[in-house]
Amino acid sequence: MHDDAGPPNDALTPPIDWRSILLAAIALLGMLVLVLLISIQTNTDKARDDALRQQAHSYEVIIRANALTTAIARAEAALGRYVVSADKALGREYSDQWGKAADQITRLRQVIGPGAEQQAQVAALRTAFDARGKELTKTALYSVYKRDRDALGAYYQIRETPALNDLNDKLDAVISSERRVLASRSEAAAASIAQAKTATRVLTAFGVLIVFGAILLGWLTVVAQGERAAADAEAEAERLRAAELEDAVQAATAELRQEAHERELAEAQLRQVQKMEAVGQLTGGIAHDFNNMLAVVLGGLELAKRHLHTGGPHAQRHIENAMEGANRAAALTRRLLTFSRAEPVLPEAVQVGELVAGMSDLLDRTLGDTIEIVTYDDGKPWRAWIDKHQLENAVLNLAVNARDAMDGRGTITITAGTTTLVENAVGECAAGDYAMLAVRDTGSGMSPEVLERVFEPFFTTKPVGKGTGLGLSQIFGFVRQSNGEITIDTAPGKGTAVTIYLPRYVGVQHADEAERSTSGEPGPARGALDILVVEDDPRVLSATVSALTDLGHHPIGCDDPLDVPARLAGIESLDLVVSDVLMPGQTGPEMVAANAEALGGVPVLFVTGYAGEADPTLFGGHTVLRKPYTLAVLARAVQDSVQRGGGPTRHAAE
Repeated sequence: MHDDAGPPNDALTPPIDWRSILLAAIALLGMLVLVLLISIQTNTDKARDDALRQQAHSYEVIIRANALTTAIARAEAALGRYVVSADKALGREYSDQWGKAADQITRLRQVIGPGAEQQAQVAALRTAFDARGKELTKTALYSVYKRDRDALGAYYQIRETPALNDLNDKLDAVISSERRVLASRSEAAAASIAQAKTATRVLTAFGVLIVFGAILLGWLTVVAQGERAAADAEAEAERLRAAELEDAVQAATAELRQEAHERELAEAQLRQVQKMEAVGQLTGGIAHDFNNMLAVVLGGLELAKRHLHTGGPHAQRHIENAMEGANRAAALTRRLLTFSRAEPVLPEAVQVGELVAGMSDLLDRTLGDTIEIVTYDDGKPWRAWIDKHQLENAVLNLAVNARDAMDGRGTITITAGTTTLVENAVGECAAGDYAMLAVRDTGSGMSPEVLERVFEPFFTTKPVGKGTGLGLSQIFGFVRQSNGEITIDTAPGKGTAVTIYLPRYVGVQHADEAERSTSGEPGPARGALDILVVEDDPRVLSATVSALTDLGHHPIGCDDPLDVPARLAGIESLDLVVSDVLMPGQTGPEMVAANAEALGGVPVLFVTGYAGEADPTLFGGHTVLRKPYTLAVLARAVQDSVQRGGGPTRHAAE
């Protein structure tokens, strides 16, 4: 019996096509391999591109750092030329170049990475830069005050200082840090590429085993290799471009140095021409003023002579006019010496309140009727050990600046006071008592940017021809030289107050000092003195001997300092030596030092019209009298020298 139910179930189920499944699996694996290869290649390209971008960024940082080094070198070179030549144009060039260097630091901070370490390095670089700037500014100030030897000495000292080394170290640290970052990123990119190569080899081998995948993967590998080769070629091109850029920077730097050298040669020739032109202009201006004053002197003397011969009643008035003209000429000479910093620094005990009170007429005449001047004094008789003339010039300079800030109309308040400070309460002031002088105006005030540079030499906000930029820097140098401090309180639209702090002087004051300082006529001579007068100019020697004779003394003239030992041997007694300072053969201080044993402590009065660069300490604490002088001033100077000397009178028996 046949079973008609049909074929078995096995015959009805189609056979499994393992080949199709294998091919599908191979295709799937091939697609997976392809996806993996694409992913690996993409990551590799990204790592390479990132490395190239970071490399370009690092080169930019290094170029900025090199530009900063170049700017600093130009500024220091300009300072060196300024110190050697004392040309104000070079001083301004130094100030401009140093400002450009500061701009380079700002640009470096903008382009450098945001990392805390890199930003900290730039901040440290800025601090070192500011410290170096203070050294250079101090050296520039010496040239501003015409202290050429000090300026040269300071310049050679700052050529190798801790501040300079610190600045160079900070620059090297920035560059080295950037190079380390570049090396780290390059290593990471190289590692990523190496991993990609390993994965590619494994997948390629696996593709070979699955035939189609091997062909597909082989094709993809060829494509990947081509792309990698193109990437390597592009990277090499980027490297070559970076090298070319660095070469271009070096070539530009060499060209700038050559231009700077050529400019120095041209500037040297121009400076010589400018010096001759400036000498001509200065000579003409001084000759004009002196001719006017000499006209008053000669005219007055001639009229006085005529009235004396004819018995006219106005001879006294003409003589007084002639003396006024001579005094004006002497004042002009003193201002010229002060301006050129050639007048010796002669400190004395000065009461600030009295000095301001004595300047009221001068300030009124100088500032004009549209300026109201208000003065205050706390009444304390504190004194400061300073050069009186320099303090007067500082007050006058501050008052003129205040007038200009108010456009010629407003109120200037001058306050003389006292204060007691703790250490570093005001700038670098030590703890102690201070005499204080403040000049306040109702002008426009200063912006923070102007206030930051106000003490820099040659910096001014006045129009061209209205200011040199030296006024406040000279005041700053004078105050620091006096161991004091100066501060400025200002804001736009709220006026400006400049305050000077000077250490209180507590030295012993002669009992008659105040009386002698206000006396206008010579007091009675304290006995006839035997005085040796040493003066190389025969006319000045004759005038001095005659003046001392009229004062009741017994002067002995000597026209050569080298003859002093012979004169001393023939003098029976000696109470005072009156000596000029600058003389051929020997200066006055040298003469006194050479004959110290023979003089035996006899008081000395130095008389000078110009002491050049003489160190004030060479005067040995003796009284110094400035030429020209009146009979009353000479009498006071003789009395002061004898009282200050306090030494024994020299007699032949000694």
